[in-house]
Amino acid sequence: MGLGDLKKADLKNIWHPFSPLGGREPLMVKKAKGVYLYTPDGRKIIDAISSWWVNIHGHAHPKIAKAVGKQAKRLEQVIFAGFTHEPAARLSKTLMRILPKNQGKIFFSDDGSTSVEVALKLAIQYWHNQGIQRKEIIAIEGAYHGDTFGSMSIGDRGVFSMPFFDYLFEVKFVPFPEGDGQNAINAMKEIVSENTAAFIFEPLVQGASGMRMYSADVLDNLIGLVQEKGGICIADEVMTGFGRTGKTFATDYLQNVPDIYCMSKGITGGFLPMGVTSASKSIVEAFDEDVAAKTFFHGHSYTANPLACAAANASMSLLLKKKTQDNIRRISSKHQEFLSDFEQPDFVADVRSQGTILAIEIAADDAGYVSKIKEKIYDFFLAKDLLVRPLGNVIYLIPPYIITNEELDLIYEAINDFMEVLKSK
Repeated sequence: MGLGDLKKADLKNIWHPFSPLGGREPLMVKKAKGVYLYTPDGRKIIDAISSWWVNIHGHAHPKIAKAVGKQAKRLEQVIFAGFTHEPAARLSKTLMRILPKNQGKIFFSDDGSTSVEVALKLAIQYWHNQGIQRKEIIAIEGAYHGDTFGSMSIGDRGVFSMPFFDYLFEVKFVPFPEGDGQNAINAMKEIVSENTAAFIFEPLVQGASGMRMYSADVLDNLIGLVQEKGGICIADEVMTGFGRTGKTFATDYLQNVPDIYCMSKGITGGFLPMGVTSASKSIVEAFDEDVAAKTFFHGHSYTANPLACAAANASMSLLLKKKTQDNIRRISSKHQEFLSDFEQPDFVADVRSQGTILAIEIAADDAGYVSKIKEKIYDFFLAKDLLVRPLGNVIYLIPPYIITNEELDLIYEAINDFMEVLKSK
């Protein structure tokens, strides 16, 4: 098919995510390498957001590609109920080595949303298996945990879930921590009780709500209050995991250790979908009987897919290398240096960074994911061959770890140029 035919087929047949039907024509990408996306008409676009935060090592990394190709010739898929395979066993060992020591087992699924669904079901069934009545779930206002019904229920009641409000289960929300976070801590003291089943949170950074950031001390306080009441704490590390905040997991900045971890995105380096949920030893014990009623009846056709596991093993091997860890620190420092020199105009409400994540929030009367300035930001950077897909009125960077200082400087320069455009309005 020619390029024209491909575009026609796309427009006729495909429903793109987070995009209005009848909106702009999507860009065709013919290949990608490193931090660059290549279009058929010769454009070379820097992917400054790691294609929705997944390509932590850059596109088409040869080590991951080789691992997937090698695995495809050996074992592409096998039912994971009653069977296992070497890539899954290897990955489990690596994950258990980098997760906190309280973790007992991992459960494979197929994406971030389902890793959260698994976590919620594990937490709820944990109490059920013991004959204990605990019903309440606590989350933080503004959260985004995915698009399935359980994950929508614990997320922000906003534009993403508006048509489904009447179908979501009840959740208690603490306000997003402002300033010293005492607002959230005080609210948690009022909400948490012996009826609290679980508290779920995006540690340190709320992603889709605008890369909103809060301190480890505040989160430690919130977790401590829940754990004092015996509640289960769930860390949604889907976005923050695998180095994004400067450490392997965002919760590595904490003193209190969560009971359940949700992981996805960067785990396979962007090659294949995978979700992982880990549970503490104490949670595992509540299921550890050969009794049907206590079985965790959950699974996916592609659970622990060997190709995805092979990609994840290669991705984890790259992540743990000194070179990658040095790059994470380098990017984190570059962001800090840029913000320290950034002359914040009046129309910029806030600037913030955490590890490899940088965010600049433009003041807007319609602040939020559907802010009208979103299209202006997107078009401005794309015209400079930079993929910077804003979260409404928030410009953010979350680049692959292989991005160079020179490439970062190009993006920073474009941000400054955009500030000048706004000043002239």
